[in-house]
Amino acid sequence: MVKIALYARVSKDEMSSTGALQDPENQLQPMRKFCEAMNWEITKEFVDRASGGSANRPQFQAMLGEVRQRHFDIILVWALDRFSREGMTNTLAYIKQLKEYKTGLKSLQESWLDTSQEGVAELLVAIFAWVAKEEKRKISERTKAGLAKLKAKGVKLGRPWPKKEEIKGVQI
Repeated sequence: MVKIALYARVSKDEMSSTGALQDPENQLQPMRKFCEAMNWEITKEFVDRASGGSANRPQFQAMLGEVRQRHFDIILVWALDRFSREGMTNTLAYIKQLKEYKTGLKSLQESWLDTSQEGVAELLVAIFAWVAKEEKRKISERTKAGLAKLKAKGVKLGRPWPKKEEIKGVQI
């Protein structure tokens, strides 16, 4: 039986179109159904609520640690950008590390992404890792543009500072 690890990630501040914080279950439930249909054993689930632009994700690091111990045959993700948005070099380094420990990476949404198959998948992973990093950059640009627009309208940004008399023993 194929041993599977599920990895889901949502940004901690990422909101849906309704304004609600995103729920990793939206990724996990379809992945569980897929594994059931494939008769694959889900060994473990890893969930991070953090930006994919950094490797400093506790569950991501824990998952890589278990990969080094050969606990899984495949890591199943919703999409490549859920696995990493660190750019082509880092994403390919992770995939190389998985291959060294004979662990594949498969995306539920991107059928081309299955590193257990040689060839075209590796080229496409490089392209889509770059696309994921570009999307992260675009999100940052849109956020900065929105903040600049608010600031130009005179909206005070950031946390409100306490009045001077409210600060005890601290000189400003």
